[in-house]
Amino acid sequence: MRKRELIDTARIEDGATLELYTHAGHFMVMMGRNELMSTRMRFSEEQLADLAIDQLGRDDARILIGGFGLGFTYRAAAARLGPKAQIVVAEICEAIIAWARGPMAALTGNGLSDPRLDLRICDVAALIDDAVDGTAAKFDAILLDVDNGPDGIAREANNRIYSRTGLARARDALKPGGILAVWSAAPDPSFRTRLRDTGLTVTEWKVRSRPGNKGAHHLIWFAHKT
Repeated sequence: MRKRELIDTARIEDGATLELYTHAGHFMVMMGRNELMSTRMRFSEEQLADLAIDQLGRDDARILIGGFGLGFTYRAAAARLGPKAQIVVAEICEAIIAWARGPMAALTGNGLSDPRLDLRICDVAALIDDAVDGTAAKFDAILLDVDNGPDGIAREANNRIYSRTGLARARDALKPGGILAVWSAAPDPSFRTRLRDTGLTVTEWKVRSRPGNKGAHHLIWFAHKT
């Protein structure tokens, strides 16, 4: 049996350590014993982009993705959007992008050189604040795939994104008709309540982690701004 091979480690700003492993041709990012992301399970992250763009019904949208991770949501969005689209991606950990350009370059392809991409090494909440404050344009869609969802916080500072205040800021960063889409590894009724408390129209989609109706069940919430 093949053993996992450690490729690299990186410290994030709160002192926690991320580890990049490979096993049987796949990559996975771990924080301690917690698997944050894996190339084995990509379909629900792709659906986060595909379903949001389906609901927008346009290919020239300005969207915000937080964060980059293994790039599945970003690449799915890039494949669906047209040449006039803008794709802003916030990734808090610079090492994640270095891994995308290095050990995982075959997976990433030339996606990071796409002229539609505006890649920022920062907290996605800062870009939401910029849109609310008027220092940046508002978004047609905000797609959040941070940690393992609202109930799977790996970085304590991300709690504010999923709080009532954070969700209200995301709402205010959207254009009229915009969509806030949030990925989660597991159900979270209290989060669903907070999301509805923002005044957005909320729908909940169950998706699988692998194509063909296989793999773990994940959730995506879509909250529409009228």
